[in-house]
Amino acid sequence: MRLAVGVEYDGSQFFGWQVQRQTPTVQASVERALACVADHPVAVHCAGRTDTGVHAICQVVHFDTDAQRSERSWVLGGNSRLHPGASLLWVRQVDDAFHARFSARRRSYRYRILNRWIRPAIDRSRLTWWRRPLDAERMDQAAQALLGEHDFTSFRAVGCQARSPVRRVYSVAVRRQGHEVFVDIEANAFVYHMVRNIAGSLIAVGQGDQPVEWISLLLAQKDRTRAGITAPAEGLYFMAPSYPDYPSLPTAGPVDFPPDDRSLAP
Repeated sequence: MRLAVGVEYDGSQFFGWQVQRQTPTVQASVERALACVADHPVAVHCAGRTDTGVHAICQVVHFDTDAQRSERSWVLGGNSRLHPGASLLWVRQVDDAFHARFSARRRSYRYRILNRWIRPAIDRSRLTWWRRPLDAERMDQAAQALLGEHDFTSFRAVGCQARSPVRRVYSVAVRRQGHEVFVDIEANAFVYHMVRNIAGSLIAVGQGDQPVEWISLLLAQKDRTRAGITAPAEGLYFMAPSYPDYPSLPTAGPVDFPPDDRSLAP
């Protein structure tokens, strides 16, 4: 039986998603917690790996098991054993063709900037502080150049292992809410550090160091050295993947209280 799981986590508590020598990692923590409930080793596959410090509102993973447990048992049992910086949000049975990564058609990210002259005390590990004034309207205008299919070499980290830098952006928006500026972007996939590099370049536009047309020029130049900084990890959130072929998956976050006897058994 294949199960899909929604997971949220505070990236400041982990050394990224993927299992590595430095601990804790989200993957290892989730696998260990689910293995306790399943009573056998568990290997999970995620929709999109995240780096150290990057958060997730609804990461989606899948794993295979023969264990018969209710949704309530998987969620509550897993959370009782999971690192406190992460939570299982929901569990759903899916068919064997489902793959958390390869079945996802789109992925969305948010970059969160606190834009004020006073440094934050609360949420300082969950947002990026930028003291110079930012013009969110200029940033939004510049960001529209990213829409469509492009070669994102100018926003691709040197260590990126993707075969191609070409990605399709479906939506992008920058808006201000009080002292916070949000950069929201949805694409079919992302190259390494793409959102953080885009955010760094949009900040340069927002503070008046570069013109609105600069983002379009960077796309054409295909040169990472000409673009802006890589914005800090703590402001980045993996929001959710999109699975059009699996519309019943609740990829927006936690679900309502399940009945006690709800079962995932066939």
